[in-house]
Amino acid sequence: MSKESISVFDIFKIGVGPSSSHTLGPWRAALRFLETVSAKDINRVKSVKVLLYGSLSKTGKGHGTDVAVILGLCGEDPVTFDVNQIDSRIKEIGTEKQMNLGKGKSIPFDPQTDVVFLMNESLPFHPNALTFLCSFEDGEEIAETFYSVGGGFVVKEGETNTSSKSVELPFPIEKAQDLWHWCMKTGLNISEVVMENEHAWRSEEETRSGVLKIWDVMRNCIYRGCHIEGELPGGLHVKRRAASLNKRLLKGKTYNSYEEWIDAIRSGGQGFQYTLDWVSCFALAVNEENASFSRVVTAPTNGAAGVVPAVLQYFITFCDGFEENKIIQFLLTASEIGSIFKKGATLSAAMGGCQAEIGVSSSMAAAALTECLGGSVRQCLMAAEIAMEHHLGLTCDPVAGLVQVPCIERNTMGAIKAITASQLALQSNPDNARVSLDTVVNTMWETALDMNHKYKETAEGGLAAHIPLGLKEC
Repeated sequence: MSKESISVFDIFKIGVGPSSSHTLGPWRAALRFLETVSAKDINRVKSVKVLLYGSLSKTGKGHGTDVAVILGLCGEDPVTFDVNQIDSRIKEIGTEKQMNLGKGKSIPFDPQTDVVFLMNESLPFHPNALTFLCSFEDGEEIAETFYSVGGGFVVKEGETNTSSKSVELPFPIEKAQDLWHWCMKTGLNISEVVMENEHAWRSEEETRSGVLKIWDVMRNCIYRGCHIEGELPGGLHVKRRAASLNKRLLKGKTYNSYEEWIDAIRSGGQGFQYTLDWVSCFALAVNEENASFSRVVTAPTNGAAGVVPAVLQYFITFCDGFEENKIIQFLLTASEIGSIFKKGATLSAAMGGCQAEIGVSSSMAAAALTECLGGSVRQCLMAAEIAMEHHLGLTCDPVAGLVQVPCIERNTMGAIKAITASQLALQSNPDNARVSLDTVVNTMWETALDMNHKYKETAEGGLAAHIPLGLKEC
């Protein structure tokens, strides 16, 4: 694995659901291709075509890959684009057979023929590959290939660095052992080491502000998802459950804001079943929003976007963690664990199965919760290891290529496992642990390499091959 300088804002990205590798990544790739085209003069462009390979092709429709590349080519930003306009914009382009390339020149474009799904072709570097072809009016032609390598990270063919900017960090970290070394040498906890590294990119004030913005998007996603009923798009007829669960648990309590909602939840006590139901509700809310092409935070992927917010919301609601410093501490710690998995294994379900998504997010949340509850550095690393250890080998088998079944429920399980892992670590002596975090990262990567390709986000194996579409099983 190549060395990377990975920021908290590389691990946590604001974007649009339902998939970081199949939606956000291709969207970002399209924006990068626009930079090349613009440098050659966008007004010279005659036509553009997109080729989707491997996993991007096989589950691209369900994941909205075609929608993402079209909006990217239109020059729209996934962080700010109004998600309520997605359907109307795509419908308009499909009807008029015209695209406003990069918000500049209008060119002929038919989504049915100019986005090509090459179902039986893959490129060797990574299963998530796409190529942009551009023809100019003077006969010149260019092509660029990109790989969406998980978590919204994009690599252009020939590149090696996938992070936002390569910098020299005061505390370089490639493995968990490196993180432990710096914490012991400096006396800092994990989040403090991360904050020191973030200074290489920006001021502490800017980092704090950016992390709180990440939480603001997460929080709004949870709250919104807990108040929207109906059916998820895509044809599986999956009913949204978070809103009805929210209503049932609150038993008629009224509120007019997020803060009042938290107070209403707290008034119900801290019983085990009650708390468990709320953690599930928080996770369901995020991933139902994700499945609806809403705005979410990649954490570290979209398919696993509900785990970290659900555990953080649990900490805020039931552990009195409702303060800015604790929220920042939580997210900084979580990001470093995600970075270690990114460097030592993968965040891509197309490369490693769902262990690379739900497993990593659960590990991130477990370490973060442990630090915020007063755990030592070694207990944090132990919690991260426990959470991943019990996700090893988890397959990615999205029914109909949609990020719904079993993806949404898996976020609830990942969140609960994170809390359990944290409690186990807090009640344990790390001296007695037989498995290190680095060992489990290596094991996860070996498992990914050994896993049959049909269990890696192809919708060709597992539940995806056994659930009759449009029908409900008893």
